[in-house]
Amino acid sequence: MSQPGHILIIDDEAALRQTLARILQRAGHEVTTAESGEVALSLIANTTFDVIYMDLRMPGMPGLEALKRIQVSHPDLPVILFTAQPDVNSAVEALRLGATDYLLKPLRPQVLVERTQAILSQREKERRRREIQSQIQALQSELKRMENDEEPRAAPDLAGATNERFVSRGTVKLDLHTRRVTVGGRVVNLPPTAFHYLLALARHAPNVVDYQTLVTEAQGYQAEAREAQELVKWHIHHIRQAIEPDPQNPIYIINVRGSGYRFVGD
Repeated sequence: MSQPGHILIIDDEAALRQTLARILQRAGHEVTTAESGEVALSLIANTTFDVIYMDLRMPGMPGLEALKRIQVSHPDLPVILFTAQPDVNSAVEALRLGATDYLLKPLRPQVLVERTQAILSQREKERRRREIQSQIQALQSELKRMENDEEPRAAPDLAGATNERFVSRGTVKLDLHTRRVTVGGRVVNLPPTAFHYLLALARHAPNVVDYQTLVTEAQGYQAEAREAQELVKWHIHHIRQAIEPDPQNPIYIINVRGSGYRFVGD
């Protein structure tokens, strides 16, 4: 079931703003548009949004500068940057500053709707998780008062019921339902696209996966060899920052020069 949200689209091209707004409105979302980073910051200060789509390159305030300011005032607000001119350095910087994802123009309607739904679903799960955790803490406090002399029962073993839900490679486990990754029991959060890249690598492990295959399996479209290599490079950078003990000396995601990457789980 679609999870509706309030989406803000920031782009200096009026025609693109209107097109993206129509796509998301048809998917059931409320949409507000802004023609610049300055206008967007004013809107964000007075309106609650669930997801922001923003052009990286705009006259006036650049997208990265707007992203910095949004992160200061609304650190949990998902911001997806897009551009017609892919630049690995800009992509890495955007992710470092807290961007949820980085997409290339032209934005395909299906990708736009799917990315939005994935983010909204994850936000709802996080909200519900916090709510449940609060309830559990209250119940635990009450149980301690009522049953101080009763030993807790062991938790049931559900491992046998989750085989189809998880993809595990050594100490790295991917949960296909919640789109969450754990490394040695430590939970790491990845943007939706980065999760799909890691999943593609894990499914092919320990074989090498070429750049174009990774883009196709993770993002659903065909890319030229050079474009694919650049796209994969910064997604791998982000994954390494999240899962590697030392991203400069990776042990999980290994580069095979000129060919692609392979996942080493053990």
